[in-house]
Amino acid sequence: MIDLKKRLQDEILQLEYELKVHLPKEILKAREHGDLRENAEYKAAKERQSFLQARAAQLHRRLAALNMLNLDRIPHDKVGLGSLVTVIVPQSGDETVFELVVPEDADPTIGRISPSSPIGKCLLGHEEGDSVEVKVPNGVRTYEIRKLVTMHDQLKDE
Repeated sequence: MIDLKKRLQDEILQLEYELKVHLPKEILKAREHGDLRENAEYKAAKERQSFLQARAAQLHRRLAALNMLNLDRIPHDKVGLGSLVTVIVPQSGDETVFELVVPEDADPTIGRISPSSPIGKCLLGHEEGDSVEVKVPNGVRTYEIRKLVTMHDQLKDE
């Protein structure tokens, strides 16, 4: 989560630098070309400015929401945000490790899933030893939770 906050802050800094340093130069240069009504460079620079302002505002809101996240509300003994969950498919014996992360960090190909994903939703609130059923496009898949390491357990270990 700290990495995500750092990435958001870095992106905000890059956007603000472009908004305050590069774009004013581009807009000034485009204005020198004359009539602004038919000036494609000016219109492109203004559109870029609007996009960057909107993106920066979006990142500020997301960062504020992450800062407001109350870690005390994340369970200590059940699957929640930041948990590493080792599951086994009883039918095949296949073992998989899922990490529940915020949506921006989700990458199912490496086992990083969002709590709002189908598997994430089904795992939330369960403990070691529980079996969960997940509806997938080709039916229902059953997972048995073999091992659970919560965010709090990980913080203790560090």
